[in-house]
Amino acid sequence: MYVIVEIQGQQFKAEAGRKLYVHRLASKEGDVVEFDKVLLVDNDGAVKIGSPLVEGAKVVCEVLAHMKGEKVIVFKKKRRKGYRKRNGHRQCFTQVKINEIVA
Repeated sequence: MYVIVEIQGQQFKAEAGRKLYVHRLASKEGDVVEFDKVLLVDNDGAVKIGSPLVEGAKVVCEVLAHMKGEKVIVFKKKRRKGYRKRNGHRQCFTQVKINEIVA
């Protein structure tokens, strides 16, 4: 069984027991978080598609850790002008474990 769930504007395929990296959540480590924006439910071939959401479906997750992703380099250049800028950042993520899917 899996679902397509929307978490902070992004869609993820969620299965029970799986870990996901989502954009930083305002929850503490160890907290239980519920997401109710479920767009699709596949229960062993029986597919329910929401319009836009599936009624009564939710995903129960546990926050495992807050971390940063790998460094992303942003390099800007204009040819023949001597203009070069190098910048970078590390995106903040939250690792969540999917405990249960209620559909």
